[in-house]
Amino acid sequence: MASATCELIWLKQLLKELRFGEVTQMTLICDNQAALHIASNPVFHERTKHIEIDCHFIREKILSGDITTQFVNSTDQLADVFTKSLRGPRIDYICNKLGAYDLYTPA
Repeated sequence: MASATCELIWLKQLLKELRFGEVTQMTLICDNQAALHIASNPVFHERTKHIEIDCHFIREKILSGDITTQFVNSTDQLADVFTKSLRGPRIDYICNKLGAYDLYTPA
């Protein structure tokens, strides 16, 4: 989540420099409820000490209004097509959701 937040902030700054319009708030979609809870919970526990800096960074961006977080079910996670080895109907479902189509399919 921290690296994705960095990328979102970078894209926001790039769009601002290109005068492409005002991007006010971006949504960070995650399929890990524990990560979302840790990012929004102001209390740290023993198990989260190794990720404390990342959590502070994400929490700061959430509180400032730069990003919002949203949960997506793992079955609806569209990024899986880029990160996992999928087969048949699952690839078709995700590609359909992304608006991708096969150029070589007969018309």
